[in-house]
Amino acid sequence: MTPAPTSVRVDAWLWAVRLFKSRSLAAAACKAGHVRVNGERAKPATTLALGDEVVVRGGERERIVEVRQLLIKRVGAPAAAAAILDRSPEPPPAGVFAVPRRERGAGRPTKRERREIERLRGY
Repeated sequence: MTPAPTSVRVDAWLWAVRLFKSRSLAAAACKAGHVRVNGERAKPATTLALGDEVVVRGGERERIVEVRQLLIKRVGAPAAAAAILDRSPEPPPAGVFAVPRRERGAGRPTKRERREIERLRGY
């Protein structure tokens, strides 16, 4: 029987615990800056250890998970759920907030308005 790993790449772990459908998608998210490990921006080769906090932005919500088990190979959903401690905030109920729209003919947004739009969208 092989011993448990002491560290594992963040892109491989994100794929193994089923937060991404493929390892290449996980690596692309790391390169784009959507993955943070213990508050620091993570490259795909960043190593994880037990107890690390991983924040994944993207999709419809932000996922905050703690590493409970290091995995190299992709496992089934029950084993993947046991490998993480999910601390993500609850998703907002569907249809509660309206999508902000600019008035027709208002022209191009100013730099300040663009920054506000980006902040609302979560970029």
